[in-house]
Amino acid sequence: VQLQASGGGLVQTGGSLRLSCAASGRTFSTYAMGWFRQATGKEREFVATISWNGGSIYYADSVKGRFTISRDKAKNTVYLQMNSLKPEDTAVYYCVADREITVICASSPRNWGQGTQVTVSS
Repeated sequence: VQLQASGGGLVQTGGSLRLSCAASGRTFSTYAMGWFRQATGKEREFVATISWNGGSIYYADSVKGRFTISRDKAKNTVYLQMNSLKPEDTAVYYCVADREITVICASSPRNWGQGTQVTVSS
């Protein structure tokens, strides 16, 4: 699976952005997908994940109620809708994929896309 993330940018506090991740490969529909982020000087952290059929979704506590992950199998794309953005959401966001959602939750997904920068100004 190859992953291409897009949609990052600069937004003011309280604003919204939607990240997209286009996946290539015929097995996309069988993979769990997710998002991680890494702020400057900090460790990479889990943000959200969705199972292959959308039946299981998990979020980091820091984004619950503000971020929504979804997937469109027809478009081989996973999305991260980010609302009520805060300066502490500023980071490079990475799209990930793995056959097992538990592996993503354990922060060890085997497939990573390139990052997309999200900057939230105060």
